[in-house]
Amino acid sequence: MHSSTMRSRRRRSALTVSGAAALLVAAPLLTACGDDAHPGAAATLGGERISMGLLQSKVNAVRDAQREAPQSEEMIKGSGQLTRATLDNLIRYRIVTKAAKDAGVSVTRREVGEARGQLEKQAGGAKKLEEALLQQQAIAPGEIDDRLRMQLAVDKIAKAEGVDPSSQERNKALEAKFAETSKAMDIHVNPRYGKWDSKQSVLGNLDEPWLRDLSGRQADRQQQQL
Repeated sequence: MHSSTMRSRRRRSALTVSGAAALLVAAPLLTACGDDAHPGAAATLGGERISMGLLQSKVNAVRDAQREAPQSEEMIKGSGQLTRATLDNLIRYRIVTKAAKDAGVSVTRREVGEARGQLEKQAGGAKKLEEALLQQQAIAPGEIDDRLRMQLAVDKIAKAEGVDPSSQERNKALEAKFAETSKAMDIHVNPRYGKWDSKQSVLGNLDEPWLRDLSGRQADRQQQQL
């Protein structure tokens, strides 16, 4: 295979999601108040609330960025379930944060900055990276650092748990770990968005790998195993 073709494939893999998911999806945009037990809450995790206002602001950030993009109509149609996916991600972020604390690991700003710098270099600049992640994963530019922080935390948790990063069983092992954390957090979701499945640690029927690999490392490892 020509080296130029291999480089091109590596660049594409650097901006794709590992596994089957290439675009974050969740349920249609909805409005109104929370349930009676937690008015104004999209979800509760023990004593912590994810407010409807926070959820809506995250969704709006993606929609605003999509509307300004050249392929705006295509992007919006492709992320019609954005609200539920956004809530799912907000919950998962908190689960990963707790699991990282329990495992005694943390992610520094420097690590996030270095990871982002590498991605920007691979993508051909900061703007190109923002455009690619918005189109492929419905990630607003202002959310990239948080997604990277989550990814790096998952990597560190896996290492702390002795999970082989190149193993095909990686996601299953991580799902089991995060399901355990999820159960301990007593998660309840506003019924309009579905129900939190503590066994699989996922919102409703969403089916996403825990590690949404922004760097392409997981995709590269999978290609090497073929």
